[in-house]
Amino acid sequence: MGKSLKIILSILAALILLIIVIISALFIFIDPNDFKPEIQAAVKDKIDRELTLEGDLNLSIFPWLGISTGKMTLSNAEGFQAKPFAEIQESDINVKLLPLLSKEIEVDRIVLKGLTVNLAKNKQGVNNWHDLIGAKPEPATPGSGTQETQPAEEAQTLLSIGGITLENTFIDWDNQKSGKHLEIKDINLNTDKIVFDESFAVDLALTVVNAQAKLSESIKLTTDLTVNEKLDNFRLTGVNLQSTTAGEKVPGKSLTAALRAANVSLNMAKQDLKISTLRLESGDLKVAADITGSRIKDRPSFQGPVAVEPFNPMLVMKQLAITPPIMRDANALTRLAMNFNLQATDDSANLQNLLIKLDDTTINGSASVNNFSQPAIAFNLTADTLDVDRYLAPEKEADKKSKPIASPAVTTAAAASLLPVETLRKLNANGELALHEMKINNLNMQDIHLKLSAKNGIVATEQSVNQFYQGNYSGNLNLDVRNKLPVLAVNEKISHVQVEPLLKAYKGEAKMSGVVNASAQLQAQGNNKDEIKSSLHGQLSFLFKDSVILGFNLQKIIDNSKALIKGAPLPADNKNDQTLFSEMTGTATINNGMLSNNDLVAHSSKLRVNGKGNVNLNTEALDYKIKATLLKSPDTNGQQAEKMTVAINFGGTFSKPSYTVDPSSLLTEENKAKIEEKKQKLLDKLDKKLGPGASDLLKRIF
Repeated sequence: MGKSLKIILSILAALILLIIVIISALFIFIDPNDFKPEIQAAVKDKIDRELTLEGDLNLSIFPWLGISTGKMTLSNAEGFQAKPFAEIQESDINVKLLPLLSKEIEVDRIVLKGLTVNLAKNKQGVNNWHDLIGAKPEPATPGSGTQETQPAEEAQTLLSIGGITLENTFIDWDNQKSGKHLEIKDINLNTDKIVFDESFAVDLALTVVNAQAKLSESIKLTTDLTVNEKLDNFRLTGVNLQSTTAGEKVPGKSLTAALRAANVSLNMAKQDLKISTLRLESGDLKVAADITGSRIKDRPSFQGPVAVEPFNPMLVMKQLAITPPIMRDANALTRLAMNFNLQATDDSANLQNLLIKLDDTTINGSASVNNFSQPAIAFNLTADTLDVDRYLAPEKEADKKSKPIASPAVTTAAAASLLPVETLRKLNANGELALHEMKINNLNMQDIHLKLSAKNGIVATEQSVNQFYQGNYSGNLNLDVRNKLPVLAVNEKISHVQVEPLLKAYKGEAKMSGVVNASAQLQAQGNNKDEIKSSLHGQLSFLFKDSVILGFNLQKIIDNSKALIKGAPLPADNKNDQTLFSEMTGTATINNGMLSNNDLVAHSSKLRVNGKGNVNLNTEALDYKIKATLLKSPDTNGQQAEKMTVAINFGGTFSKPSYTVDPSSLLTEENKAKIEEKKQKLLDKLDKKLGPGASDLLKRIF
């Protein structure tokens, strides 16, 4: 047996040696360059492209059967530019000889140097490689229809590649249909030994240049890749992708990001994708996710949890060369984190179980965007506590005392006016926001609800505050930006609101107290705050109950007037002066920013006031007059009789009002009669001295 085995081995060795000798002889006596015409003709017949072999073909022998080439060029598809589809400066491919005897193809490292590929799509959407995919099939051999198919395990050929090296590869992508042109240059690729269904290392570097956008992106990728023989199932482990984007429009002119993933699985046959332990980092911003995808070729859909780790938005803005806003609170906008479940397609994104933590505020709910080209936004959010003042620009003390009171709807309108009109016209949004507690302009509100609807150039909001200084507020806003000049309509109502704590919170001081009910229906048009204010028109009404006006004492003014007439000394001023009214009502109209009120009525147990006048909302100038009547105590019939009436003229502005007493109103009927009597006596004396008729002439003159 041993002798027989030796004989068999000797025969095999002799056969192998003979094969080597024959192959060596072929390499010695046959020049592969003689077969260039046949190779070029075969390519022409197979794919109908012209192959040009400019360099020499060199063959190698045992143990590697290989070929190296010089420059090669493959022509472009018909109807495309004259430049070649592909061009390569050098290539080197070797196949190990002995494994071929057992149907194993073991390829040494494939080296391609100076590869250039010109990819294009014409205006009709046809690309220049479609004919390569639909290459001519091999002609059927006689009797092929009757031959039995070999079992898969017998026909299978094992393939392994020692590695792939691409040096200085360049890809030009010209999409004439979309007008986009990209250059992918400096492509360098190195891999370990490639065996199907076994992991091998991949090291890739490239640069993408978009000349139109003046943008470039450098990418480096390292990973371990596993691929099946059908090339439709891929698995990547230890993915590490580094990216640097540069350009004039990039914040800071350069932005670096890193993407890592523990595992990425892609099954093209099942159209499934799974990414586990995904992590994206850019500066202080870090995002973690686990994503699964389905129908990624037909109708891609992706879902999975996403977490934005806590980061400092102010720091990120500085890293992106964005000037951060100056806010009242230096610690505002310094902590932001987010968690949500993502459901996305190639044209939509839906965030469910959304949790946002912004500084001391927690927001829950959901949000979605459909149709990325013309976004339709929807949201339903609930927040616990939000202090808006922290994020506003610093306020001077003088501005705080002089600022006019702005209602929620007017504040919303003012904020909307800061947005470009084109943005508002394109806005398509629908949603609700609820806040348990909010502070804005130092005003505290509880149980706030906001509804937003915006589409086709019409923006509408509904807002309510169920706890607003022991009262409540409700209002709505309608903004029409379809035409050149935006049109604004506001309807608001407040009920049972305590005035004193509201004014103290808003202006730092309160010169009035009481309970107010008020409503307003206003309209305006314009592109900015000044235009809106000057075109404002509408109606409003108000009712104050049990109110006290501080620093203004009507009864004291009347008493001073009486003392002045009688020649008595005036009472000393008192900083605690105030006027009490059991009720004060009125209505007003606004026309082009001018507020007119003609029916002010206020009364208390001792006073009755009527007033009318104008207020210029553009300049805040006052032109108002009231008549205050001091009443006597009730008579035997229970009726209050008039005791004295004083007219007071108000001027100045809201922030610095002034008032003067009308002297003519200080005169009682008795005093007027005495003046008339003295006047008549003076005229009689003139008649006596100057003659009859002199008094008549004086009357006509005066």
